[in-house]
Amino acid sequence: MAETEEGGEKEEEEEDEEEEQKNSDGFRMEEVSPPREKKRRKKARERDKKRRREEESEDLDEVRDPLMVFGSDILMMILTNLDARSVARSLLVSRGWCRVASSDRLWSPKCEELWLGKAHIPRISMVQGITRLQAYSFSIMDGKRRRILMDDLCDHTWEFRFKKTAPPYWLNLDPSWKGTGPPMHRYFHPDGTQTADPTDKVWGGHECRYSLVTSFVDEGRIREHYVRINRWPRMSVSRKEDWSWELSNHLYCYSSVPDADKNGGTGPFYSVWQETSY
Repeated sequence: MAETEEGGEKEEEEEDEEEEQKNSDGFRMEEVSPPREKKRRKKARERDKKRRREEESEDLDEVRDPLMVFGSDILMMILTNLDARSVARSLLVSRGWCRVASSDRLWSPKCEELWLGKAHIPRISMVQGITRLQAYSFSIMDGKRRRILMDDLCDHTWEFRFKKTAPPYWLNLDPSWKGTGPPMHRYFHPDGTQTADPTDKVWGGHECRYSLVTSFVDEGRIREHYVRINRWPRMSVSRKEDWSWELSNHLYCYSSVPDADKNGGTGPFYSVWQETSY
């Protein structure tokens, strides 16, 4: 391989020398090439040689790779037993590894494993047409999100409970606090209103509207982020390890009801990067 390249270089150098010899002839002065044209040809040859070496190196790496020699089925068997992080790293080994390590056959069970026990499945990971590798990546990104959106509020049913610090009158109306029934439920709607079950004694049929407030500082960092019902105390937003949401203040708290089996998932259709709190 090296001898071939050296031979090619010698032939190119001889052609350049012949061209220079012609240019030295007084009768062929009109054919003289500018010096920068010679440099341009030389750089082009160097780029071509570099590209050929890279392609030959990649081909040689694949030939020497025992897993590729044995076939993609054996490689698939090995990757199936690895964790998702290790499989993701194997995407960078070579083109052959990337073709196998990015297959839906490999990532479908890993998505199921990731979603197992989660309260909510991101809608963005359920979009038709995306690969299972993309679905896994979108799920990880959305699971790290700490900024709640209107889609999250409206897609879920919310359990409502008073805290111990609430007045006794309100605690006595809370069936979950007294142990006489299930928690009360609250529902957020896209038009900015909030409702409850008809039998809810705390609700009382009064009108409720909610506001979702997020303020930022430099570089997109979150300074304040809270949800507020009417003019009642604001509720801070937090997210648990199972991807469920919690809204709370010193009097009461809202917890999103698990709905992982909801068709099409929940939350926003688009990716929302995680902002850092101030």
